[in-house]
Amino acid sequence: MTDLQPKASHFIGGAYVEDTAGAPIEVIYPATGEVIAVLHAGTSAIVEQAVAAAGAAQAEWAAMTGTERGRVLLKAAALIRERNRELSVLETHDTGKPLQETLVADATSGADALEYFGGLAGSLTGEHIPVGGGDFVYTVREPLGVCLGIGAWNYPTQIACWKAAPALACGNAMIFKPSETTPLCALKIAEILIEAGAPAGLFNVVQGFGETGAMLTGHPGIAKVSLTGSVPTGRKVAAQAAGMMKHVTMELGGKSPLIIFDDADLESAISAAINGNFYSSGQICSNGTRVFVQKGIKEAFLARLAERLGTAVIGDPMDEATNFGPMTTKAQLEIALGYVAKGVAEGARLVTGGERIEREGFWMTPAVFADVTDGMSIAREEIFGPVMSVLDFEGEDEVVARANDTEFGLAGGVFTNDLARAHRVIGRIRAGSCYINTYNLTPVEAPFGGMKASGVGRENSKEAINHYSEVKSVYVCLGKTEAAF
Repeated sequence: MTDLQPKASHFIGGAYVEDTAGAPIEVIYPATGEVIAVLHAGTSAIVEQAVAAAGAAQAEWAAMTGTERGRVLLKAAALIRERNRELSVLETHDTGKPLQETLVADATSGADALEYFGGLAGSLTGEHIPVGGGDFVYTVREPLGVCLGIGAWNYPTQIACWKAAPALACGNAMIFKPSETTPLCALKIAEILIEAGAPAGLFNVVQGFGETGAMLTGHPGIAKVSLTGSVPTGRKVAAQAAGMMKHVTMELGGKSPLIIFDDADLESAISAAINGNFYSSGQICSNGTRVFVQKGIKEAFLARLAERLGTAVIGDPMDEATNFGPMTTKAQLEIALGYVAKGVAEGARLVTGGERIEREGFWMTPAVFADVTDGMSIAREEIFGPVMSVLDFEGEDEVVARANDTEFGLAGGVFTNDLARAHRVIGRIRAGSCYINTYNLTPVEAPFGGMKASGVGRENSKEAINHYSEVKSVYVCLGKTEAAF
């Protein structure tokens, strides 16, 4: 196997930095269970070094014009595209996702974000507001300072770029803490940004477990925290940040509904259900894991779904023919298998899959449950694995009420050939990222984020600019100022 051990654990001030006093972090290749690298968690000394480097770089970066900043981001996007295969191979080792998938969905998505926000960077202007009598107010959009990005383990390259791109476009610096499970990819993004011309210290990578994350979140030199992760982690991080009046963006979990009416294009609806449950082995926060199927097409849907799942190619993630890979961690595999057991115990019908595959690594077959009811654990709780719950419904009002009966509100989708109904139903779904006759597409041009417990703030699109900058207003008086005495 290629040597995947990075030069050092952290990337700070434009260079690799090591501190072996930090707890060891073993990087495990999910397809085999093999340890492919060992890193060390960030200590308090590493955190201080990163915050100092970011603060110094941010002042230099903010003094540049937006167009100059954009030029660096565009160069970084181009470098990522040139190295897509190399970065995709690394992503596959980090996550276990099939190379067939990482080649088109990971580094390329990161490049899209850097390109989009690089293009916006020169356009971030304020406005002129006349207030009468010749006076006016003008506004200025200013960076927040040093931003902290905390990544999840399912999309390490993409998440690093989704957070860095708008932050840097607005004139901020960033410290990025990857998940300890998938720590390798962000280091390559840090290298590429330096090569593209970013000041040393503008984008730093600090590895670590929750303890390192808490040191960073609580550091007075951090102005904003952006987390992608679970709802429990989000609540902890948001509470810590709120205590210090820091800005936050929280992109958290979901239990999203995918509603399929009986007039839907069946093949397209099944494709969406497969993508929304089994892409990345089901490890996607916005997955449509509650699939509501109108009763008239239920059996046809299940039969064709099982038939298509039988053609899934489960094998070596490095083989581009493979389209379903292992779970990223042994712990997550055991969680998913535990939910399969709960589904059976609570009376759902296991149509197909849900079995552990006896081989090295963290493998299971994609599971489909039918006859699922709203109160079952598999219908209420986020599994973050390849377990689909199919629920019956009869009418529109009923399915909308049931779809919204959840603490989550990240995504939602509807399949129907009645476009009036499609817009009507989506208009009533309480979720931040919604789809009609497709599912889980996340172009950088569109906002992405959740409602309710699924988070606050938005990533991507022009909306993200609002979360990485603040507006200063300046009142300009052109006449005399008077007082009562």
